[in-house]
Parts: sequence; structure tokens; C-alpha cells
Amino acid sequence: MNRREIQLLQQITGNPCVTITLPTHRTSPDNKQDPIRLKNLVHEATERLVRDYGKREVEPLLHRLEQVASEIDHEHNLDGLAIFATRDFARFYRLPFRVHERVVIDQTFATRDLVYALNRTAHYWALALAEKPTRLFEGTNDTLVEVNEGGFPLTPSDPSQRTLARLQGSSPRIGEKPDLEARLVQEVDDAFALFHQREPLPVVVIGVERLIGLFRKYSRFADDVVLEIRGNHDTTPPHELGKLIGPRIEHAILERNLKALERLEAAIGARRSASTLGEVWRYAHEGRGDTLFVEQSYHAPARIDAEGYHLIPAEDATAPDVLDDAVDDVIETVLKHNGRVIFVPDGSLSQHGRIALILRY
Repeated sequence: MNRREIQLLQQITGNPCVTITLPTHRTSPDNKQDPIRLKNLVHEATERLVRDYGKREVEPLLHRLEQVASEIDHEHNLDGLAIFATRDFARFYRLPFRVHERVVIDQTFATRDLVYALNRTAHYWALALAEKPTRLFEGTNDTLVEVNEGGFPLTPSDPSQRTLARLQGSSPRIGEKPDLEARLVQEVDDAFALFHQREPLPVVVIGVERLIGLFRKYSRFADDVVLEIRGNHDTTPPHELGKLIGPRIEHAILERNLKALERLEAAIGARRSASTLGEVWRYAHEGRGDTLFVEQSYHAPARIDAEGYHLIPAEDATAPDVLDDAVDDVIETVLKHNGRVIFVPDGSLSQHGRIALILRY
């Protein structure tokens, strides 16, 4: 599941909408309990629906819910599972992060826990550069999902394809123009640009040293690279690539994020920044957020004042007029306006009230 899929789910309404989430297990014997726990949650949802709406009214929804639950092969579970169902729609997602066990029945799907988990998870693009088609993956922790749209997997066009084998293992031939090397990367860049614009995530590059060198030299996304996986991985399956990336990606992103704090200091000097939750929240909702910096464990419930311009700290996150996490609201708002969000270790932003925002010009 990615941010685009969550946004699509957020647009669906129904009376009622059912959301079921539960933590799951990747390996046996732990995953043997997953279908039992799911069955219990489906039973709980069924009882509540029949009690609140009547069996006849919810029968189409119950059928969809039971059908989608029966389609899940628990031998392929990840760390969490989410099921969404209305009378006209049903879908399940395996999640590469943990979620709480719960059943929510409402007029919209409950996506907040998923947004929270996704925002605080190592999320990145992975480009597997190769003589054969270059592959693009969307990664979350150690889980990769291959992109099969927008030109990917991408086979370089002639004459680049004929030249690629020579570039991998040897120096360019006499008379071979350097712009041919650049053209190899340009084709990848042009296809990747659409995805990176949609979600400007950190980038992992995978491939032999020669191809990674070309990418570093010619790609306009070279500065977004946080990790290199060197070697011939033309045919390495996604789950094996995930094993290579997973143990290193969180630290790689953290190092990149700490370095990005230099941009914040420069913005402060240029008076293009905001600090403290209330001030950052206001500028974010005005669409002025370029880059948001947040300490990793910072959460804060708050109310919005009657005029809708200011946040008021709140004690009870469960009260009906309270944002259970105003920090998460800021994160989603900045992303909605095509800004970037960078998480840094606790204590890094103590002088800013644990949150800071670089403003757009």
C-alpha cells in the first residue's frame, strides 16, 4: 500500500464502510494464527452490522466482506493486513508495517493508522539499472513492489541498447561520444520523473559499478540517492533485493535527513522558516510548506479554534472536536501541497519546538 492508494480509499463513502486491520506474521508457525484472528474480526464486524443496520440491509456488504477475506493466502502475509469493504467495493492490502487490531464501521474508511504508519516508515524508490530492462520498485522497509506502468520495466532504445553491454564492462570505444552515455541515463530519468514528481522519495540504485557511475554522473536525480547496492542484479527477484536493502535503508535515510538540516539553518538565516506546531500548522494549511522537519516520536493532540486559523493544545485525544495528532495532520497537509517531509532523531529540533518548516518563496 502506498500514499496514492490511501488517497483513493479516502475518497470512497458508503453507509456503512467497514475497515478491518490486524497485525500479521511473515513466517510459520506464527502465521497460522492469522486466519483465525481475521475470522474473529470478520465475525465481530458481521454482528455489529446486523445489529445496527439489519441483516437484509447489509447482506450485499457481508457477502463482499466474506469473499475478500476468503481470497487471502496467509502464507504470503507481511507485517499487517487491512480490509476495506462497502456493498459495492472490497479490497485487501498486505502491509509492510505493523497496525493495531480493530474493526471500524463508519461512513468512510478508517485510514488514519495507515497514514501514520506510512509516514514513519522507510519509504523509497529503487531503480535496478540493467542491460536488460531497468526495473523500478516502490519500497517500504524491506518490501519491494515492482512498478509495471509508465514505461517500466524499461528497455533502452537503440542505439543505446547495443552500446550498453560495452559500457558495463569496458571503456567507451574510440570515437564513441560521451552523450551516448548520457542518453542511456536520460531514458531512465524521463520515465522515472513522473513517479518521482508524484512522490519525491529517497532513491536506491542497484546495478554494476559502471551503470551506477553513469547514473551518478548524468542523472538529475543523483542527489536523491541515499543507498547504492552494487552487483549484477538483472534477474534478482524483489524479495531478495529487499533483503539487501532492508537492513541498510533506515540508517541511509536518517543520514540523508540529518544532512538536510543544513537547509533548515540556511532558511532560518534567510527568514524563510517557521517553528512550533501552531505556526507550522498555519503555514502548512496556507500551502506554503516546502520542507517539513519533524522529530520521529513527536505527536500532539489539538483543537482548531473557531476561526480555523490557530491550534489549541488538547489533553484528550479522543474528544470529538480534537485532532488526535495535529502533527500527522501537518504532515499530510504538506504532502498534499507537494512538499517534502523529513524525520529526524528526537532532540534534533528542540530549539524549534520539535517541528520546523522551510517556507516556499
